[in-house]
Amino acid sequence: MAAAPPAAVYAASGTWDQVEGNWNQFAGKVKQRWGKLTDNDITVINGKRQELVGKIQERYGIAKNEAEKQVDEWEKAQSK
Repeated sequence: MAAAPPAAVYAASGTWDQVEGNWNQFAGKVKQRWGKLTDNDITVINGKRQELVGKIQERYGIAKNEAEKQVDEWEKAQSK
């Protein structure tokens, strides 16, 4: 199985690299934004953007493009 592309492929701004590298610090902010995510979800996500998108889809019952949009908006807010 091939490795997933680096986070920078998904986030041209480079912000996701910071999120992934400092996941323990960002995990609380993720749980604040998406309160339906469990502690186990946070552990599984482990800073991986596509895992976060998938868990948001699963927990909130939304389409992938909507989950991607939410993550994009959240990511932009983290870089301010």
